[in-house]
Amino acid sequence: MAQQNSFDIVSQVDRAEISNAINQTIKEVRQRFDFKGSAATVGLEKDELVLTAEDETKLRNMNEILQQKLVRRGVPLKAFNYGKVEPAAGGTVKQQAQIQQGIPQEKAKEVVKYIKDTKAKVQASIQGDAVRVTGKDRDELQDIISKLKAKDFGIHMQFSNYRTN
Repeated sequence: MAQQNSFDIVSQVDRAEISNAINQTIKEVRQRFDFKGSAATVGLEKDELVLTAEDETKLRNMNEILQQKLVRRGVPLKAFNYGKVEPAAGGTVKQQAQIQQGIPQEKAKEVVKYIKDTKAKVQASIQGDAVRVTGKDRDELQDIISKLKAKDFGIHMQFSNYRTN
């Protein structure tokens, strides 16, 4: 019987690293001169970040600080879908950013279609919020991984569970 090799394409972020980046951001915002007396905050609620500040400029500056901290901690910025800046209570503004956990169904279909269009001798299937790619040849699988890394699907992708059956 021929060997089957497989790997999974997933999209997961470490919530602990996000929490650490938020704590570092809050600490830096409290120390910075341009935020003196400001009520600017960043919070983590379920699967989204909530940023609030007095005006859009402070919100944008705080978001830049947060993104720097996230990148330093190895959290990909593609894992966040930012919403519009909205007015909030007390004359403040807020912005929400959804944290992507898992590959959305339409993106998974796009990934599977791309893999099939490469004409490689592999099979791709959607399994919940992940995509599993199987094939006989390890080199084909590694080629698929490099092609997927080269193409931008607008989402953060990780390749895990590489195994030989």
